[in-house]
Amino acid sequence: MDIIKKENRTNHISKDMSRMGDVRRPILNIAPLAENPKKPIVKKIVYNFFLWLFSFFILYGIFYGGFFIYKTYSIGKKMNPEIHPSSSILNAIKSIANQNLPPIKGNDDDQINILLLGTAGKGKPGQNLTDTLMVASIDAKTNRVALLSVPRDLYVPVPDAKINTKINSVYQYGLSSSGNDEKKAAEVIQKTIEHVTGFSIDYYIILNFDGFQKAIDDIGGINVISERDIYDERYPGPNYSYETFKLSKGFNHLDGATALKYARERHDDPEGDFGRAKRQQQIMQAAKNKVFSANTLMNVFTLNDLFNTLGDNIKTNIDVEEFPGFFELAKKLDTNNINNVVVDAWNKDSLLKVSHVQYGDIRAFVLIPRVGNYSEIHDVAKNIFDLNTIKRRKEEIAKENAKLVIINQSGDFHIISKIKKVLQDNLNYKNVELISDPAKKIIEHTLVYDSTDGQKPFTLDELAVKLPADVSYDMDKDYSKILGKKEFDMTIVIGKDLVERYNMEEATLDELNAAQDDQMYINLLDK
Repeated sequence: MDIIKKENRTNHISKDMSRMGDVRRPILNIAPLAENPKKPIVKKIVYNFFLWLFSFFILYGIFYGGFFIYKTYSIGKKMNPEIHPSSSILNAIKSIANQNLPPIKGNDDDQINILLLGTAGKGKPGQNLTDTLMVASIDAKTNRVALLSVPRDLYVPVPDAKINTKINSVYQYGLSSSGNDEKKAAEVIQKTIEHVTGFSIDYYIILNFDGFQKAIDDIGGINVISERDIYDERYPGPNYSYETFKLSKGFNHLDGATALKYARERHDDPEGDFGRAKRQQQIMQAAKNKVFSANTLMNVFTLNDLFNTLGDNIKTNIDVEEFPGFFELAKKLDTNNINNVVVDAWNKDSLLKVSHVQYGDIRAFVLIPRVGNYSEIHDVAKNIFDLNTIKRRKEEIAKENAKLVIINQSGDFHIISKIKKVLQDNLNYKNVELISDPAKKIIEHTLVYDSTDGQKPFTLDELAVKLPADVSYDMDKDYSKILGKKEFDMTIVIGKDLVERYNMEEATLDELNAAQDDQMYINLLDK
């Protein structure tokens, strides 16, 4: 009986537990039922967000790429009216899509040389005078940049014209002689720069002041650090006037107008044109950083304004299909370590000197090579990425310590002292003597006789190139008689060919600086 009761009790408990189990099961499932409806909703929202974001970037990328290609092509036609007939938007798209960008000229030689010219622009005083002349050289292997600045007052022969003028007037001459053909005018100044520097120019870019100023404004201005306070009361203003330009030392945010003044200011710079060139380098670096920043590249409106500005104010021979290649190249350039060379006349080691020429009633002050040709400028251009080569050569010449003698057979009495001055003051030769020729013989070409049997090659090479002169190792008996018992390492016999090269009178830097303001907008070819 008890056993039966126990069994019944057990069954009752089991039934109760079973019922309790049935009750607990839905209770235990309450939490999962409360969360499950939310999880798919959250997942769906997140999924849709990322899908929308991904789609946005895809569409923006397509729009941005199409916009970039279209603007590149449209402004390319403005900047270069001589677009190659095969150039088209379709070709540009194919090149970019296939990562097969057309080669840039100069790449095969591992150096790309671009002539940069700055003009005042239409409606400005001296609107077509190129007061900024610079060659930007790019090492295609290392992406290094070097800038060679040529002063506007350099007196040069105009190619194929048999006339001489200041180099800043050459572009204007090209326009006048070609019926305002901008391409032909650019070719004239390009040939002139090639003659002066020895560079092979691959491209040219001509930018006017308005374009420079507006481009800086388009990207929201630039940041620079000025090394000193600037206060210039004679900065060129509108209508041949002057205005005051001042800037504090240290960090400055420059808008377009101020950046232009910072780039052009020259009166209050103790380093002269070299200081101005360094400031121009600063601006190039700051502008490059701003253009390739994310804020600029991702802003279609900013890019559109910038493209329009460049299209309206730049002339170039870069073909539109080469633009994407240049864009990629520009992003990689190392503009933090620019080799900056200014060809000037400001100190003892400068490659130029001051002279003057007469144009009607105007005495115009100009710059000319300190030696009789452009060989020193060619040397700098050739070694623009390794200027220590020139320094090492000078050290070797100093070690050779050659003893020089000059015999004048040019027919010009004054030239011998001028050449001696160049050798001693500019080329640093310590031992230079003059010996007169009793017979007063005249020869056509200058000679250098080497009496060392090639033991002082650096000296011989410099004299042959820089004077310039022909080289001989067998001295004429007449010259041996003139020298007598005196012994020299090198005998320089001056011929008629150096008279014209060295006969221009010298002037001073003070005279040049005083005359620059009065002659700022004078085109010597108009006189």
